[in-house]
Amino acid sequence: MSDSELLLLFLLPSILSLLLYFILLRRKTANKFNLPPGRMGLPFLGETIAYLKPYSATSIGEYMERHISRYGKIYKSNLFGGPTVVSADPGLNKFILQNEGKLFQCSYPKSMGGILGKWSMLVLVGDMHRVMRNISVNFLSHARLKTQLIRDAEQHTLLVLDCWKDNSIFSAQDEAKKFTFNLMAKHIMSLDPGKAETEELKREYITFMKGVVSAPINFPGTAYRRALKSRSTILKFIEREMGERKWKMKKNLEEEEDDDDLLGWVMKNTNLSTEQILDLVLSLLFAGHETSSVAIALAIYFLQTSPDAIHQLREEHIAIARGKKQSGEDGLNWDDYKKMEFTQCVINETLRLGNVVRFLHRKTLKDVHYKGYDIPRGWKVLPVIAAVHLDSSHFDQPQRFHPWRWPHSNSTSTNNNLYMPFGGGPRLCAGSELAKLEMAIFMHHLVLNYEWELAHNDQPYAFPFVEFPKGLPIRVRHHKFI
Repeated sequence: MSDSELLLLFLLPSILSLLLYFILLRRKTANKFNLPPGRMGLPFLGETIAYLKPYSATSIGEYMERHISRYGKIYKSNLFGGPTVVSADPGLNKFILQNEGKLFQCSYPKSMGGILGKWSMLVLVGDMHRVMRNISVNFLSHARLKTQLIRDAEQHTLLVLDCWKDNSIFSAQDEAKKFTFNLMAKHIMSLDPGKAETEELKREYITFMKGVVSAPINFPGTAYRRALKSRSTILKFIEREMGERKWKMKKNLEEEEDDDDLLGWVMKNTNLSTEQILDLVLSLLFAGHETSSVAIALAIYFLQTSPDAIHQLREEHIAIARGKKQSGEDGLNWDDYKKMEFTQCVINETLRLGNVVRFLHRKTLKDVHYKGYDIPRGWKVLPVIAAVHLDSSHFDQPQRFHPWRWPHSNSTSTNNNLYMPFGGGPRLCAGSELAKLEMAIFMHHLVLNYEWELAHNDQPYAFPFVEFPKGLPIRVRHHKFI
């Protein structure tokens, strides 16, 4: 008998015992609770591979379609290593998000904490999450949006668009990422675009991001391992910047802009440790850069499918630009932004159809009873936002890009149960208003100066993070519309 056969013979009783344990545990749980319908799949692995299989971002994927058709909008499964209730029900989704910290708690896979850091806002819960979120909300305050962020968003938009050559082809996804990264790097650490240190950080960050969205396999040569290495390089960069600022503070050599960015504010006004500051900065770079850039790329993609939407959008921005000319004012201000009503409809529709954040990770803190079903304490719960946004019982022709379904800029307030692109409850995305501002400013200058079309066939896919496999290659033609 070979060594491998002996090993298998030795392990077989343990494997069978584990299988029997999980079978008995399922039966015991099923007898005690009225669980939603569904199937659990294999122990440990469950149905995770099928759930995460890439699919068109304007759909909910074959897995969700099949399960909702068979079991309904609330069903059980085994995902991410544990028993899970999946919800495509808008009422349950809102119930989950509004009971954060009471009945439910954020519960992302450990691999996310391993790469983003244990102090990242994405994985933190309780008091420490509130501390970090309050810092972020202060950083992205309404007053800051109305003054500095709108001004800098326009400046960084023009830095990107002014480099586009007539009749050239390039990746719109990469250009959107360049814009959002430069804006966040400026406001977080006062890094100027184009400088060697900024470009070096950007290269490391691209490697880091590829690992965040990859399988968490920590072996040499994998994207996850390369991302961990880039994470270490990025954190050393931030820590070096912190050291230089501490030295300046001692010598009273601080520069004015150092007080104005997030890093300077946190160092002076909080008691966070160095490790906590590093994870906060990294998580804000991740949240502020990645999601906004994907949303801008989605808007570019959806708009080229709807000439009528581009026409109405362009008319709105031509009127704003002409008003600026007549008044002799330079640069967009908050009043201009508030005039972008159809633009807000385009943003709403882009986020509804594209679903940058498709589902959220939660777990139950107590046994929960909802609509006749029980969700046992300790189970994972996945509120699937995309499944509500793409449900024909809530939105007419949900796969169609139709900005006119949003009658005015404040229409989202009438759809609180249905439209939740930024989550909800105490963990509502702190950067939601900045993301919409970035999209609006970018679209303003895009439609006033360019026409565009897809250079090669491409479409957004969920991996589960939304991405364009070919980078959304577009051909642009420069055209002044005013």
